[in-house]
Amino acid sequence: MVGSEYVLGHPAALAAYSYDATGLKRRPDAVVLPGSVTEVAGVVRTAEAFGVPVVPRGAGTCLSGGAVPIYGGVVIATTRLNRIVAFDAPSRVVVVEPGVTNLRLQEFLRPYGLFFAADPSSYRVSTIGGNVAENAGGPHCLRYGVTTNHVMGLQVVLAGGQVVSVGGPAEDWPGYDLAAVLTGSEGTMGVITQITLRVLPLPEASRTFLIAFPSVDDAAAAVSDIIAAKLVPGAMELMDQPSIQLVNAAVGAGYPEEAGAVLVVDLEGRAGEVATQAGAMREICHHHHAISVEEAEDPVRQEALWRGRRSHYGAMARATKTGHVWIQDVTVPRQHLPEMFRRVLEIGRRYGLHVDCAAHAGDGNLHPSIPFDPDDPDGLARLHQADQEIMAACLALGGSITGEHGVGFEKIENMRLMYGPVELGLMLDVRRALDPHEVFNPGKAVPGPEGEDDRQGVWLFAGDRA
Repeated sequence: MVGSEYVLGHPAALAAYSYDATGLKRRPDAVVLPGSVTEVAGVVRTAEAFGVPVVPRGAGTCLSGGAVPIYGGVVIATTRLNRIVAFDAPSRVVVVEPGVTNLRLQEFLRPYGLFFAADPSSYRVSTIGGNVAENAGGPHCLRYGVTTNHVMGLQVVLAGGQVVSVGGPAEDWPGYDLAAVLTGSEGTMGVITQITLRVLPLPEASRTFLIAFPSVDDAAAAVSDIIAAKLVPGAMELMDQPSIQLVNAAVGAGYPEEAGAVLVVDLEGRAGEVATQAGAMREICHHHHAISVEEAEDPVRQEALWRGRRSHYGAMARATKTGHVWIQDVTVPRQHLPEMFRRVLEIGRRYGLHVDCAAHAGDGNLHPSIPFDPDDPDGLARLHQADQEIMAACLALGGSITGEHGVGFEKIENMRLMYGPVELGLMLDVRRALDPHEVFNPGKAVPGPEGEDDRQGVWLFAGDRA
């Protein structure tokens, strides 16, 4: 099956695979790095025969505990499943293995004038398998949609080591859309071993804007009016003043520090269309008291402006004493974004927590970021309470407890805030139809019947089985 050199059991190796970007730690019993679908199937059969959980893992950039083996078991790391299997440029279809990184795929496609639409901030290291498992979004999902909109087919190892293929390169397949069911399933139904993707032509023209406003309210009002005017930017990102100062210090982003908020906006499409949209957007932003509007057509300057937004999480982690940042992921209807900003900051003040906020403003996806000390029980308790209030505030505004980070382990009990027992039962029925013994990534994505499991260990960051 898998050679002994690709089975890891040393404590240091197990520790390296015990956590993801949340900081939550649980040590696996073994780590396996298969090199083929046959080897994946063999590992799954063996683990299931011994009643051992199987946890699929990409690059470990997940922000919801999805890649953490909370019940131990075997981590299947897709590092060696990293081939670009097939490419049909005229049909705009590419087939990849799950370990291919987002950045590598983009670099492969660029000479052909194509790109893959999902672009999470972790795109330099995140894998396509992880993007599919979490249904990743990113700044450009405003115009192009999230990962599921671009997945055409999947090869998956199911329970018992059964290998199945669902969907494929044709535009329409009869029957249930099982590729869509498996996309975003967070590794709870099987191990993805091959992915067929729809890719898109690079836009003819692209302009990036940095627009400064006196306040978050002004910036968010401009966002609402831009969308209402039927303008569809490629991306529209909002950062508050603490975040501006943070990324300026970290990467020299050059954002105006006197601004209460900035928007980073990409306009994409045909050259004439982009020019028309740029004029309309400028007018809307000036109506909402824009302090300045910088336009960057040069790719180097465009990349510099985006570097500031993409560095937000890393800059905050580096600026903290402990290196730990709790990043939340809540989505509200975009007209409620200013109110959600206010509620988040008020909750942070009430619990004595420092909060910086960035948002995928075009679709109302807000990322409050809170530094914490995993060895401070009182601080963790306050963080937990604040986190629960943030999610409750989001739901009160008609929102969702996750926009793109997934449920994983971190949000699993909060699924009960959004769904009743009937809806959750239906989700479990779908999961158990493919994985009747819950071998794959147990304790993630969908909670069992209330009282069945204790999930509070999510807040025990330090030393948990690591």
